[in-house]
Amino acid sequence: MNALENNHILILNNIIYKVHTDLNFLTMRKEFLEAVKSLMDFDSAEFHLSKGKRGLALASRVGYNCDLDFSQKYEMLDYSGGILDTGRCMVYRESDIVSEEKRVETQYYKKVYAANGWHHALQLILAYNGQFLGVITFYRNVGKPDFQYKDIFLIEILKEHLAYRLHMEKEKQKHVSNKISIAAAAEQYDLTKRETAILTLIMKGMSNEAICAESVITNNTLKKHILNIYRKLDINNRVQLFKMIKENA
Repeated sequence: MNALENNHILILNNIIYKVHTDLNFLTMRKEFLEAVKSLMDFDSAEFHLSKGKRGLALASRVGYNCDLDFSQKYEMLDYSGGILDTGRCMVYRESDIVSEEKRVETQYYKKVYAANGWHHALQLILAYNGQFLGVITFYRNVGKPDFQYKDIFLIEILKEHLAYRLHMEKEKQKHVSNKISIAAAAEQYDLTKRETAILTLIMKGMSNEAICAESVITNNTLKKHILNIYRKLDINNRVQLFKMIKENA
C-alpha cells in the first residue's frame, strides 16, 4: 500500500466521522463536498436533497464553486431521470449511461454544462430503504479527462454512510414536525389553566424549585399537577414530555 492510498484512508475516515457526528446538517453537507476535493479532482459540485416526492423533486441545494441552482432543469435530464427513482444508492459517470454524441446534443448539456464550462460528471444517488433522499453531482471542466473508476470506488465507500445520515435527518425532522404546541396539548388533553401554566414553565427548562416560586405553590402541590399532566398526556416523565411538546411554543 503506497503513501497515496494511506492518505486516502485517513481522509475517508475523517469524512465518515464528520458525516455521522456533525450536529449541523447544513455544515456537514458543505464540508462533505470540500473534503471530497481532497480525494478526487473536480471543479464544481451540487448537493440536492429530495423533497420527499417521487421523481426529480429536488430542493435544499448546497453548491461548491457553483453559484446558480439548476435543480429546476433536472426534469430535462431524461437519460438519467429514471435512475433517481430506483430507490438504490449508486455512483456512476454520465459517460456510462449515455454516449458522448447524444449527451452533448441534449438541452440540459447545452444550458447547464456548456454554460458553466463543464463537460464530465460523476453522480452519487443517495437512498435508504428504497427511498430516494438526494443526489450529488461532481463536475469537471472542458479539457479535463473523465472521472476514473478509482474515483467511483472512493465515493462508493462513502455512499452508505451519507445515505444513512440523510435518512436519520429526515426521521428527526419528521419527529419534530409531529410535536404539538402547549396550546394544542391543553385543548386536546383538557389541561386546566394551572396545568397549562406549569407545563409552560416546565418547557422553559425551569426546575421544580423555580416553578414553585413562580407559581407560589408547595413542592407537593407541584408534583400532583405534574402527575396529572403526565396522566392526561399518557406519558411517564419529562423526557417523553419534551419529545411530545414543542419548546418555546
